[in-house]
Amino acid sequence: MDKTPQWYEVWFDSPYYPILYKDRDEAEARLFIENLAKDLEIPDKAKVLDLACGRGRHSSYLADKGYQVVGIDISKESIEDATNDYSKDNLEFYIHDMRLPFRINYFDYIFNFFTSFGYFNNLKDNQYVLSAIAKGLKKGGIAMIDFMNVEKVIENLVEREEVTIDGINFYIRRLYNDNFIIKKIKVDDGDKISLFTEEVQILKPVHFYQMLQEEGFKLVKEYGDYHLNPFDSNTSDRYIIIIEKV
Repeated sequence: MDKTPQWYEVWFDSPYYPILYKDRDEAEARLFIENLAKDLEIPDKAKVLDLACGRGRHSSYLADKGYQVVGIDISKESIEDATNDYSKDNLEFYIHDMRLPFRINYFDYIFNFFTSFGYFNNLKDNQYVLSAIAKGLKKGGIAMIDFMNVEKVIENLVEREEVTIDGINFYIRRLYNDNFIIKKIKVDDGDKISLFTEEVQILKPVHFYQMLQEEGFKLVKEYGDYHLNPFDSNTSDRYIIIIEKV
């Protein structure tokens, strides 16, 4: 694998990332987990992996429901924050690359929240992630990938945006090409100017179908939002898939 720092390693470890996204909807995240738990009938003390857990908010909600939860993320800063903010007996955090297996045949459920997939330059890396998910699940285990609906995102792309948070100015430009939806972020923090990038692959259901087939997953359900309404490529905000290791 390429050892050059990638955009997600630089951006997620920066102090500006949690500031820009500090107002993410906590109620919406909790609603999604409640709906998932009910829909999947997750039993008490199930072993759950939060894959690419960021700063741990979803992991914490899952632990609050009594599951045995592990959160992993490639960002050292995110894992340090998660460990400091969410201390629970049934919750662990580790620095780990999602492309590599973690605890073989161990988890009942693996969850990948909030478009934490498709970050890589090489499409093959997505396959490594799915392979690692397959290895981490017990037979019959369930995984969930919460991705964006790229059709709707592209159709409604806001090209330029300026926001000020905690006295810091963020200038955001959005664009896309044949392969990626791209966000360019300029941060003006007084005397300091910083530039960051987000790049997420344009992955449609057909791409997921192909990748899942290669790993032998069974596609169980497709949802279009956090209320678990059916997916519609024209109107849905999200593309959420439930898959089973067979």
